[in-house]
Amino acid sequence: MPTQPLTGTVALVTGANHGIGAATAIELAERGADIAVSFLRTADQGRTDDYNLARARNAENVIGAIETLGQRAVGIEADLSDPDVPARLFDEAEAALGPVSVLVHNASGWHKDSFSPDRGDAVGRTSVMVNPKSIDSQLHIDARAGALLMAEFITRHRARNARWGRVVTLTSGEGKHFPGEVSYGAGKAALISYTLSAAAEMADSGVTANVVYPPVTDTGWITDEVRAFVANDFDHHHVAEPSEVAEVIGWLCGEAGRIVTGNVIRLR
Repeated sequence: MPTQPLTGTVALVTGANHGIGAATAIELAERGADIAVSFLRTADQGRTDDYNLARARNAENVIGAIETLGQRAVGIEADLSDPDVPARLFDEAEAALGPVSVLVHNASGWHKDSFSPDRGDAVGRTSVMVNPKSIDSQLHIDARAGALLMAEFITRHRARNARWGRVVTLTSGEGKHFPGEVSYGAGKAALISYTLSAAAEMADSGVTANVVYPPVTDTGWITDEVRAFVANDFDHHHVAEPSEVAEVIGWLCGEAGRIVTGNVIRLR
């Protein structure tokens, strides 16, 4: 049986207990990586205990799926809105599994905020007025945490004189305006900039860094109304499954992606 392309590597995947993050953790395990599954039960104190328990169980299910594939896994609950957490995530991942050579930052502090909150979007979702909580949750988790995770990654990578590494971040939008979800768009725009800078500044250490922009993806929120919108909009071609997005991320993390860096890769 041929060696899996990521055999001997350790991947840290944030937001890995559901959706694209969970699918990515399993995809990388299928390719031979051991996985640190980072997750947060919820940052919203209004959520119920049942909701929190479900998220923790989802993480356990992902870990179980990885172990069934014959790979090692560790679950780490981590609130990425805390600036001290990225370093702790690496400490715990490396204590359990070894040096991290693949980083996928998928976690998001998504809130739907707007300067015109009474105006519904194309699929009928309403918003809240831009406010400190909506700003902080997205800039801290999407952008600041992404930058700190990448800084921690490259610091440790260089300290052990490693020569191979992969960084992938997730966006929605191309770093431009994002009406209806303005803080989410701002957070992702900053994350894109951090990632593309990382691609340029980490290249001499053998690290690639790319941003994946998925299509509309069925992570549990898709309705018939959303499907109808996608079917009639020339900018969107598919409603994807998380595993389809994860497959692209897995390819980027393999050897075939060695000269693919500094890109926002749009999937449609």
